[in-house]
Amino acid sequence: MSGTVAGLLSLVGVAETTYSVRSGRQPRALAAEAILAALSAATIPPQEIDGLIPIGGDVSAQSVTSLLRLRDVRFCATAPAGGAAAVSSLQLAAAAVASGIARVLVVYVARNGNSERRIADRVHGLPGQELREQLERPYGWMTPAHWYATICQLHMERYGTTKRQMGAVAVTMRQHANLNRNAMMYGRPMTIDDYLASDVISSPYQKLDCCLETDGACAVVVTSTEEAARRSLPGVQMLAVAEGHPDTPDDLTNRPDLLEIGLSKAAPRAWEMASLGPAEMDGAMIYDCFTFELLHQLEAMGFCAAGESGSFVENGNIELGGQLPVNSHGGLLSEAHMIGLNHVVEAYRQLRGRCGKRQIAAARHIAVTGWGNLGDGAVAIFRKTGSDA
Repeated sequence: MSGTVAGLLSLVGVAETTYSVRSGRQPRALAAEAILAALSAATIPPQEIDGLIPIGGDVSAQSVTSLLRLRDVRFCATAPAGGAAAVSSLQLAAAAVASGIARVLVVYVARNGNSERRIADRVHGLPGQELREQLERPYGWMTPAHWYATICQLHMERYGTTKRQMGAVAVTMRQHANLNRNAMMYGRPMTIDDYLASDVISSPYQKLDCCLETDGACAVVVTSTEEAARRSLPGVQMLAVAEGHPDTPDDLTNRPDLLEIGLSKAAPRAWEMASLGPAEMDGAMIYDCFTFELLHQLEAMGFCAAGESGSFVENGNIELGGQLPVNSHGGLLSEAHMIGLNHVVEAYRQLRGRCGKRQIAAARHIAVTGWGNLGDGAVAIFRKTGSDA
């Protein structure tokens, strides 16, 4: 795989709609807006799209084909990896480009995730429904907050991770969002006291440990690195992408170790593929469905040793200007929940130097992770390209 996709793909255009709690629009209209804006940014006309990779299932490739009157879509696929799908979709795109099936692809997500199809509806698409229905829901174990709180509690017991350390994640994400005018939490500062006073959802998780639910859309246009160079497109090169799944990926209760996740397997492959390591990253976009899962993935990626992520974030290392700025846009906790594709959008903008007050200084390499379902994981490593790289 590494000889096939390493360095093959480039991101050449990104876009997003306004993020809100009530868009008042159909998801397909949101999708069209984001896709057309991303194509415009890439200076690529719609008729050159020959691959579509939707995330989340709210707007099909067929709908987009009709909406944009595309003439020759040759590749459509969807990555079944929940919140890991944004990054796993880039692996699909790389495979399509490597095989010659498609040349210009769009990865997109569009949904009314707050005003229409909220998490209580979406969990019925998770794997292992027979386990959920018969063995978990009757006892009140029904949502990601319940399931992932169990993982968090184990880490707290094993390593002494504290609520204040989790709160440092929430507060940092909110600080970053207040530098991002498109963030849902822009203009709404938060302190550690606000965090600690928030309602308990599923102990140890409180309301401000939990990500947002969002109406909106975003899109990413990709093509081969060779094609991007031929067209002189100012792209961002994907050096590596990898996907992994935990043992018993459809069930937490029988997993040998709850802290071993798909990213634990994917990260070493990605670092090897990119010929880089954690110390060479200038920033990271970590899938932050819950505060602890950001800590969890910092360890799985090798940015921290096991049990050390709490002190790492508490000491300010993930803040802008810190050792490893994380989620400079505010993440799922404070910008928007776009199933992680907004993390890819932010990585592109950071590497193109387009983030204004939240710009990571001298950003050259950024890692992006995804966390999905019951621990599926994916990671991509991106590099700035062009004359100023």
